[in-house]
Amino acid sequence: MKIKCVKGMRDYLPNEAELREEMQNKIFEVYRKNGFSRIMTPAVEDAENLDKSDGGDNLNLIFKILKRGEKLSKALENNGELCDLGLRYDLTLPLTRYFAANRQNLTLPFKAVQTDKVYRAENPQKGRLREFMQCDIDVIGDSEPECEIELIAVTAKALEALEIGEFTVKINDRQVLNSMLKKCGFAEENLASVCISFDKLDKIGAEGVVNELREKQFDSAAVDKFADILKSLPIDIDKMREIVGDNEISRLARIIEQSRLIADGKYDIVFDASLVRGQGYYTGTVFEVRSDKFGSSIAGGGRYDKLIGKFLGEDIPACGFSIGFERIFSILCDMGKTAGTRKKVAVLYENSFSDAYKKAEELRAEYDTALFKKPKKMKAFLDRLQNSGYIGFAYEDGNIREF
Repeated sequence: MKIKCVKGMRDYLPNEAELREEMQNKIFEVYRKNGFSRIMTPAVEDAENLDKSDGGDNLNLIFKILKRGEKLSKALENNGELCDLGLRYDLTLPLTRYFAANRQNLTLPFKAVQTDKVYRAENPQKGRLREFMQCDIDVIGDSEPECEIELIAVTAKALEALEIGEFTVKINDRQVLNSMLKKCGFAEENLASVCISFDKLDKIGAEGVVNELREKQFDSAAVDKFADILKSLPIDIDKMREIVGDNEISRLARIIEQSRLIADGKYDIVFDASLVRGQGYYTGTVFEVRSDKFGSSIAGGGRYDKLIGKFLGEDIPACGFSIGFERIFSILCDMGKTAGTRKKVAVLYENSFSDAYKKAEELRAEYDTALFKKPKKMKAFLDRLQNSGYIGFAYEDGNIREF
């Protein structure tokens, strides 16, 4: 038997689990106060739903589940499809299926919260796990820009509650991006592929993006024009207005302007022409939050007005924002943050467990109190208690001795 976790997954010690629980509670409390309702969906989804979800590169990272029993035997005999289920790679596809199945019981616009684990067959490394937590808020049934403005403001409040430090919200729009690419000369059917390459800008640089587009054998003149734009990055929203026209940029400009008014200087809102977001299901506004201190993305999302239509045959506007829970957890751990839970003490008993239990009950009005039988090696035991966050201990008399 192996004692180590499966590769890409991990256990959490009690102090880590307490911090994670406190983070989730803080995030949910902000969302609840702002009118979002918690929903729950299964970790397992139909393989066909996952495969047709326009999840970009995430579709290559799905954990697939083999058919069972007779179905598997028949599939093997007939060289058929061996998998019919898979683990969700994010919370957006499950939400859209959930809405399609429960539409008649929901009020539009529907404002949902999901905090749950998702799974991706990643190459495990620091900050990149195969099982990880996501915290999403989504609004379904609202096509107005105020939807994005509210999502940005509420997500920012949740990040402030986590005391993550200063951050910047970056915003772009897939329609604006597509208009820019069309101006360069790319064909409509190639835009998604160009965006996949463009999304790698931070990893492979402008030269790498251009080389990848040439390898895909796109029109050379279009690639050259796009290369010129890459050289001029970053560009402001006024420059983008010159490229695509005022009609294309007006909605995005409104979202940025109103979001800045709400932020009131507490965090920055910037236009980022290079922001793509990898998922193929995004149809409009995309956003990302970057930690100023740690230089990493800590939240992201966007508008996906076509995804629900895959289930219903009718497009329903939808937009969501997801907090990078694991990235923030890692940052808070590096900062030495611990859960601000009640103080913990231990009651040790030698003879009467019932007497010790009664004393522990009295202490629980003020402390989180655990019962232990008094060990033979007290020093080592007390050291372990202290390292686990206990502030002291007591015997049956109930008097607390601090370490």
